[in-house]
Formats: sequence, structure tokens, C-alpha cells
Amino acid sequence: MQADKTTLSDLSIFNHEEELSVFHHLNFTHTNEGREHLRLLLSKPLDSLAAIVDAQKTIQQLQSVSNKWPATITNGTIMVVERFFDTQVNTYPNHPTAISSFFYKLVNYPDYAITRYTVDHCISFVKGMQQVVDVLHEPASNHLQVNVGRIKLLLHKPMVQQMLQREKKQVLTPVEVLKFGNFLRYSFKHELYELVTIYSKLDAYLSLATACTKYGFCFPQFKESAQPFIEAEGLYHLLLDIPVSYTVQLNKESNFLFLTGANMAGKSTFIKAVGIGVYLAHIGMGVPAKKMQLSLFDGLLSNIQVADNIIKGESYFFNEVQRIKSTIEKISDGKKWLILIDELFKGTNVQDAMKCSTTVIEGLRKMDNALFVLSTHLYEIGDSLKQYANIQFRYFETSVANEQLVFSYQLKEGISNDRLGYLILKKEGVVQMLEKL
Repeated sequence: MQADKTTLSDLSIFNHEEELSVFHHLNFTHTNEGREHLRLLLSKPLDSLAAIVDAQKTIQQLQSVSNKWPATITNGTIMVVERFFDTQVNTYPNHPTAISSFFYKLVNYPDYAITRYTVDHCISFVKGMQQVVDVLHEPASNHLQVNVGRIKLLLHKPMVQQMLQREKKQVLTPVEVLKFGNFLRYSFKHELYELVTIYSKLDAYLSLATACTKYGFCFPQFKESAQPFIEAEGLYHLLLDIPVSYTVQLNKESNFLFLTGANMAGKSTFIKAVGIGVYLAHIGMGVPAKKMQLSLFDGLLSNIQVADNIIKGESYFFNEVQRIKSTIEKISDGKKWLILIDELFKGTNVQDAMKCSTTVIEGLRKMDNALFVLSTHLYEIGDSLKQYANIQFRYFETSVANEQLVFSYQLKEGISNDRLGYLILKKEGVVQMLEKL
């Protein structure tokens, strides 16, 4: 599924303030390499049903064995392994004996100490990889089957088997230190790096599995469909501490959702919740919902946080127009798309915005290969759009009690007619400040 950088930013999949990102929310990795693989997984949504189902099976099996996952592999262990190959040490004896090992230790003690420390960590690492094999003895997905098979092959070497057979508290002799150090440095370097890479990938998937368990995500069901559709119950925005859930239904007969409501009523949150849910589904990840069914999408595009460009001399409105133009060009390919638009044409006057918005909506709603969720503060254009059967109207209600705004964050059917800008201005004391000038 295609999703450009603007969309990833709009949905906060990644954010320059990492704690505000979906990535941060799902990051339970134990290693630096695992963290980078997780970033890679979240940046590349899958484009085939087979790949998504395989990813789901991978994450679900890791969920079931997470309490048995080896604790012997840590970020520190992997760092020690990797630094060993970047550290210069004097050449070891080819066939170390008790005497040659004694003299090597005596003459090259710093190198010997580094080697012993590394061998200890490598033994812990390969034992941890053997535990991974034992835990995943019946791989549920092709991804796990390939990786477990590769781990078995790499651990099958006789010298590695000697490492695996050592008792936990058994002290390494100088001969063993140099024998294992020589093997690791000159005969097992590439294999060891490959094992680290495999573990890092598993660490990334284990992170997603941990997140699914911790947050109670459900795994969405994909259905083959010539037309795009989404059906979700209890869908919510995963970055909120106390989220409100929604029911969403978009299909061929009702492929355009026209969303209204006052500022701060929940429009942007709803749009992002839909986008994040669909995006995570295409990672093979569980989603923040009670239940979700959807078609496979070819692309996801958003128009939420458009900005002007002073250096290029481009106005906010101009960039809004360019984003809409680019969207139309992309979704004219006949493939299945989800389009998210928040507060269309904020960068021009009301009359212009109403005309432009109506024109865009009337054009987009004819494209039955795409689903649209569009919010606007231009409630007045809603009545003229009611003639189109495929447009559904939803709004977030806001009430006033004792001159205080009360947000229910509940999605209701219809068009909002709230006019609360002046009340907010007054509530924040701006009116009183101005009167005193």
C-alpha cells in the first residue's frame, strides 16, 4: 500500500517529537537493531493479502510465546559482539595449547581480556538463539519458518555446538577462550552478523506482538473485494489516554463521509483514527478496535497539515490546491484508495472556500474506486450535497452549559450547525482583554 511522507507525518506514524508518534507507542524492542527494523516495518505497509496474513500469523505466534522469550540476549550483548570485530587484537595461536594460551594471556592480557569477555557474551547469544528455535519449534508463518530454519543451520556448526553444551556457571579456560575467539573472529564473523540481523527482525515483530497484547488490539479481517470498504466497531485513536471509540462504515454505496463539528470537537482525531487503523492493518498489525473488516487498499493519502512555503513564495491555499491536484492525479489510476481530508481550503476566504470545496467534493464523490473522509467548518455547503446518495453526513455535537463548552466526542448522523468561535474567544478572556484596551 502506498503512503507518502506527508501521510506518515499527518498520521504521526513518525514524528520529530518521537513520544508523540505511533512508532514510539508500539516500540517495545530490546535492541538498537530491533528498533531500526521496527522503524522499517512501520514505514513500508504491505501490498499483498498473502504478505499481510503471514505478518499477522508471525505477530500472533510471537504473542503466544512472548513469556518464554530468551532473556539472555540483550542490547549490551549484541553491542559487545559487534564491537569485537572492530577491535584490533594480536593474532591468536592457530591451535592453542595450555602453554601457548598461558603465554598469550601473559603477553597480550588486554587482548585476552577482550576476547574472554566477548566469548562469554557470544555463548549467551547463541544459547539465546537456540532458545528462540526451541520456542518457535512449529513456525506458524513463512517468515518465521525461514528465519528459524536459517538459525538452525547457522547453529549447526560443531564449534557452536560446543558453546551450546557449556554449563552456565562453567568457567572458560584460556585454551577455550582463544579457541572460541579464533573461531568467532575468523570463521564465524558473517554468520554471527546474520544471526544478529535475524534476531533484530524478530525483536521488531516481538515489539508489535507486545503492543497488541498490552493494548488489546484486534486483528482485522481482510476480504477480497473489487471495491474498497471499511467496517469497524470500537475504533479509536491509539495515542489518546482516554479515547472515545467510533463505528465506521464506508463502502461503494456510501463511499464519502462528510464530517462537521466545532473546533476541538473531535474531527481531526476521528480522521486520524481511521487512517492509523487502516495503515496498521496493512502492516499486518493488530488495530485499535473491537472488530474490523476491510478490503486491501492500494494507497492511503491525507491532506491534514498543509503548510505554506515562504522560501518558494507559495501560499497556504496554493499548497492546498497542489495537494488536492496531486491526490486526484494519483487516485485516477482505478486502484483502491483511502483519502483523508481535514478542513479543506482553510487558506482562502469563506465564499471562495465554499465554492472550491463544493466543486472538489462533487468531483471526488464520483470516484467509486476510493473512500473519502472529509471534514469541514463550512456547514453551509452540506445542504446542496444531500442530493448525492453516496455521501453520508456525520458530526460531532458540542453543547454549552454555564458558558462552558461540553464536548461529547460522539459521532452523530447529520450536519452540525454549531457557531462557537465567539464563545471560545470570550471564554479565554480575549474579549474582556480587548474591551479594556
